[in-house]
Amino acid sequence: MTEIHTPRLLLRRWLDDDVVPLSDIHADPEVMRWVGDGTLRSLEETAQDIEDWEEEWDDEGFGMFAVELLGSGELAGAVGLYRADSPPVVADQVAIGWRLGRQFWGQGYASEAAQATLEFALQDRGLDRVVAACRTGDTASTNVLHKLGMRPAGAYQDPDQGHDLRVFEIDLTEYEA
Repeated sequence: MTEIHTPRLLLRRWLDDDVVPLSDIHADPEVMRWVGDGTLRSLEETAQDIEDWEEEWDDEGFGMFAVELLGSGELAGAVGLYRADSPPVVADQVAIGWRLGRQFWGQGYASEAAQATLEFALQDRGLDRVVAACRTGDTASTNVLHKLGMRPAGAYQDPDQGHDLRVFEIDLTEYEA
């Protein structure tokens, strides 16, 4: 079982007990504001998300991690890698993404988890490049991407959602520098 320990977090595969707390996160309009089209996710949809993420782990050797606080064991959210299917500018590339419950914002958890995930991608899984698509206006995620050392790779409009996006990227040579 793939697990990553950071100073404050455990990044791990998903458990059945994670469905309800992740569903609570998915039911928060402020959290989901920047995810996809912003639609809230039901308990059933969240369970399907977790099932899909676990299948991606089995198929790709990477996926979305459950983010657990080491001190309390509380589920803070999700961070990880996925094979993007949209927007077209990043389709079929390995992307990094995250979503944390609002009570965990502003504490550096997203940066800590994303940094560990990026290291996992580039060093453990041998990926040579990782991308991210971030909606224009999502300054918190943009700040995390800058902290990761990811560089802007262009601005686009998502033809499916109509949102303005900024794409970021990093490759192994940039990460190691």
